[in-house]
Amino acid sequence: MKEPLHVTGRLIIPGHELDYSASRTSGPGGQATNKTSSRVTLKWNLAESEALNETTRSRLLKNLASRLDQNGYLQLHSDLSRSQLKNKLDTRQRLAELIRNALTVRRTRRATKPTKGSKERRLTSKKKHSAKKSMRRNPNRYD
Repeated sequence: MKEPLHVTGRLIIPGHELDYSASRTSGPGGQATNKTSSRVTLKWNLAESEALNETTRSRLLKNLASRLDQNGYLQLHSDLSRSQLKNKLDTRQRLAELIRNALTVRRTRRATKPTKGSKERRLTSKKKHSAKKSMRRNPNRYD
């Protein structure tokens, strides 16, 4: 499957950069799991990819650093289906989603103060809760 992977409108990963390998899956399945290689591993070296410009590459390297191996490869595995083709499509879809999420720019949080009304509501709620608990107490407990 040497088709290019369309991640976004601008980002298309050439098919020759995606390396697929198949292996035997683990878990239950009987004799079929001993004979068929339906688990698919997708490897992509994003450090040397032709599809990325420097800003995109640096953002991906920063956001996906925990998922890269020591050689700079991003690896995804899939053994959801018994079909090797479905597992290939699943890894391609997951790679595209992972890259899309890593490329989104998070807005920085602006610190705000609680409003006067929210403070009053919080204190009123605490007072109601305290009153409810105090009504449950035994009045002769500390005599």
